[in-house]
Amino acid sequence: SAELSKLSATKRAFAFTQEDGSVLAWGSPDSGGDHSSVADQLASGVINLIGGYHAFAAIKEDGSVVTWGDPSYGGDSSNVAALLTSGVKDIIAAKGAFAAIKVDGSVITWGQAPCGGDSSDVATQLSSDVAEIVANQSAFAALKGDGTLISWGSTDNEGYGQAIAYTDTNIKEVFANKFAFAAIKDDGGLVTWGHSSYGGDSSSVQTELSSGVKEVSGNYFAFAALKEDGSVVTWGKSSHGGDSSSVADQLVGVKSIIASN
Repeated sequence: SAELSKLSATKRAFAFTQEDGSVLAWGSPDSGGDHSSVADQLASGVINLIGGYHAFAAIKEDGSVVTWGDPSYGGDSSNVAALLTSGVKDIIAAKGAFAAIKVDGSVITWGQAPCGGDSSDVATQLSSDVAEIVANQSAFAALKGDGTLISWGSTDNEGYGQAIAYTDTNIKEVFANKFAFAAIKDDGGLVTWGHSSYGGDSSSVQTELSSGVKEVSGNYFAFAALKEDGSVVTWGKSSHGGDSSSVADQLVGVKSIIASN
């Protein structure tokens, strides 16, 4: 189950769940700082808060969802309200959209359509067995219990970029940066997709990523993969960490990698 959050934030506002299950919000009204329109629904029973870019989503004890904030960033979930009245166990936020995983393994999305708020093209694949969802700013990637991966959204946060419609199998773990994804497969190989300049295209290092990948770390613009032998492979924007050639001789025996943004 997801880690519960009592304090959450959007770009310009905060929200806090009190001991009695009610919610306090403050900050920019346009970013969710004003929750008066749904105050009665947030008076009790809230167990988790998720902040997007300019909107909040709250999960209640009965599995229902309450949203508020900028309507165009997911603050308005009226189009899918009937599907959010019960059974929601987790919510993941992209910049302009939300995705909810229900206890039956299905997924419900809302918000900016090109950035993942509209998942109708993959609805059948998202109807069951979804175990986890990872988001970047403009897209989502859902990992199913059988290792199937389904990704949808766009390659930029305005939805003007190339649409993402990526699927794969035998996936073990998924990672994201600002506009791209990377996934480790069961055999230790790595696959990438999304905006090519942000690491969605790893063809230049694909031979090194064909096996033995242990862990991946991403900043906004690039990825670094730690391999089982302690070596490191990087790709993405060279000026933002995607090119580690200047320190390649020192990247041996590495135990972990941490990314900045």
